[in-house]
Amino acid sequence: MSARRAAALLLGLGLALSACTAEADEPDTPERATVASTQTDLAACPEQPDEPAADGDLSGVAPIECFTGGTLDLGRAPGTPTVLNLWASWCGPCREELPLVQQLADLAGDRVRVLGVVSQDGVPQAASFAEDAGVTLPGAFDGRGDVAAALGLRGLPHTVFLAADGSVAFVRTGAVESVDELRGLVAEHLGVQL
Repeated sequence: MSARRAAALLLGLGLALSACTAEADEPDTPERATVASTQTDLAACPEQPDEPAADGDLSGVAPIECFTGGTLDLGRAPGTPTVLNLWASWCGPCREELPLVQQLADLAGDRVRVLGVVSQDGVPQAASFAEDAGVTLPGAFDGRGDVAAALGLRGLPHTVFLAADGSVAFVRTGAVESVDELRGLVAEHLGVQL
C-alpha cells in the first residue's frame, strides 16, 4: 500500500468515526489545493441552459467550481433530470456509496445526469479518493457545504434528485445500498426508467 493511500485511508477512518459531520467553515490553508490545479479523472460538468430553476431551494447557492472545468450553477435549470450525490472522502458511508453512484452514471448515459458534489472536504483528499475508487463522473467542489446547508441537511451522504426544470424532486438522506435502489429512486422521483 502506498504512503499516499495509507494516509488517505487513516484520514478517512478517523473522520468517519466522527459520524460523517464536519465543520463547514474550515479555513483555506496552503495544504489545500485549488480545484483548477488538481489533476483528476473526474469528467467536466455538463453545460446548462440559461434558464432559472423552477423553485428557489438552491437558487441562493453560488455557482461551484467543477474539477475539470466550468461551474455548476444550481440556480439554473439543468435541462435534464439530474442526480447530485453529496459526498466527502472522510465519510465512511460516502466511500461505500460513491462507486454505486458511478455505476448509476454509467447506466444513465444521457437520459439522466449524475454528478458528484464534494462537500466539506479538501480538494486533494477528494481527488485522491475519486481516483482510488475509479470514479469518473462529473464532479464539483463545495468545500463549505453550501448545497447541503441550503437544503437544511447535516452530515453526509445525501443524494438530491432534480427535475429537468431544476426543482428539487426528492432528497435521499444517508447512503443507498445498491444500484437497484438508485434506479428505483430515479424512476419514482424523476420518472426515468434505467
